[in-house]
Amino acid sequence: MLKKKWLMGMMTGLLAFSLAACNATDKTSGDDSEKEVKEYKPEKAISIMAPSGAGGGLDTASRIVAKLAAEQGLVDQPITVENKPGGGQVIGTTEFALQEVGNDYKLMLASTPFVLNYIKSEGTATVSFRDVTPLVRLQVDYGVLAVKADSKFTDLKSFMDALKADPSSLTVAGGGAPGTWDYLNSILVADAHGIDGNKVKYTAYDGGSEAVTALLGGNADILTSDLSSVAEYLKSGDVRVLGVSSEERVGGDFADIPTYKEQGFDVTTANWRGIYGPKDMSPEAKAFWEETLTTIAKSDQWLSENAALGIQDGYMNSKDWIASMEKEEAAYLELYKKLGLAK
Repeated sequence: MLKKKWLMGMMTGLLAFSLAACNATDKTSGDDSEKEVKEYKPEKAISIMAPSGAGGGLDTASRIVAKLAAEQGLVDQPITVENKPGGGQVIGTTEFALQEVGNDYKLMLASTPFVLNYIKSEGTATVSFRDVTPLVRLQVDYGVLAVKADSKFTDLKSFMDALKADPSSLTVAGGGAPGTWDYLNSILVADAHGIDGNKVKYTAYDGGSEAVTALLGGNADILTSDLSSVAEYLKSGDVRVLGVSSEERVGGDFADIPTYKEQGFDVTTANWRGIYGPKDMSPEAKAFWEETLTTIAKSDQWLSENAALGIQDGYMNSKDWIASMEKEEAAYLELYKKLGLAK
């Protein structure tokens, strides 16, 4: 079992990387972005790939970006969203990196697992964020642990007490394999309660929406996911969220959800999402999309759509985002080594 002091320091550092965007500057990256952006205008339809199934956080964010780009008059060509699930983002991100090189009309919206898949032992990813063109980081989403509304568990401690008494008696559903962000969101809480993560019955699904379906269908006792993926089910009364991974309560419609920390579990996690272009994207297209996506990310409509889902502003320009991903990769690799999950 991990030493709690070491784990607390590691996760606090990772959360700091994820939330650094809150104080990020408004600059777009690249010295000549302003010179080039006026010289490029899309002349045909654009596609945003979401490397997950329909209905999850990546899909939802992609569709909001497409909608606001049109509503705000930023792009006068149609933007479609293509779902490419499989391997916890591995299939979609790999296809995008290898098959869309130089394609100025293809974008991809991915999240923290894009970094994790490349460094974890059970991952099959052969590409990383270095094989694509990071454009803009858009948002930060917090982790949750949720049960069906009629579950006998009404708080996180009662669930973890039952899990500690008999780890094999309860099933945890997550939208990714061991080592992915969903997995860490649950296992780190279990570890903080003195539970051996290797004994937890964790069932991996290919994306958050599939994991939610498993919970609602009675195929799992608890769901590890992010707040935006369960927001509609929480509002409809189908699920009960036992805890959220933020430092403080999220607020708004979600103000009643207690944090892990206030319930005695010293764990904080955060999952960012952002948009990439392909490798060798033209400088003109890169500058155009950086400015366009920055305008969307700073708009009242975008912030309002995010707030309704419990999502935080996570804007970073490409330069700052790349630096953040490099730091996160190093920190998560150290964590994986401690957990025995590193390549």
